[in-house]
Amino acid sequence: MTGEAALRADVVEVGRRLYAKGFVAGNEGNVSVRAGDRLYVTPGGACKGFLEPGDVVVTDLDGRALAGARATSEILMHAAVYRRRPDVGAVVHAHPPVATGFAVAGLPLDRPVLAEPVVTLGPVPVVPFGTPSTADLADVVSAAVGSAHALLLANHGALTVGETLWRAWERMETLEQFARITLVARLVGGPTELSPEA
Repeated sequence: MTGEAALRADVVEVGRRLYAKGFVAGNEGNVSVRAGDRLYVTPGGACKGFLEPGDVVVTDLDGRALAGARATSEILMHAAVYRRRPDVGAVVHAHPPVATGFAVAGLPLDRPVLAEPVVTLGPVPVVPFGTPSTADLADVVSAAVGSAHALLLANHGALTVGETLWRAWERMETLEQFARITLVARLVGGPTELSPEA
């Protein structure tokens, strides 16, 4: 598979996984990957579980479509992350139910209670609410992403980044698992933090 064909196939596969895991429903969520001066992005208004490689939209780094239909309505947020973080090669935005519950409650996932999230995610802050699909959301995400690998978007969902699309996907999956375990720990008595030495 050529470089572009492989990127398109990977965007489709990550969309399928998000849908299969219940991290998105209906037309929610969006995925992008950077290749040089281009972004390969999920289209707007499409279910991520049923995309085909030809559906993937190609944009410039500002999110202006170069090929394909209309890019996701969240393209400004994706472009803002790439501008702020030259190390980021991919962005995944979804609404995983438990992590999004923490975002809606305004509760960060920033306590060191499990080794895997400490290493894979680091602290996960809650980003102040920005209206979806607007420059306002792009601005608050850009301001918060700093060195973070994952963000909870207040009253909205979650965002993960990675040097590759597969790393960004892995972080989204880890984020939801971490949120589930944290929720259960809270229900059964409260999480115990790892020691600084651990």
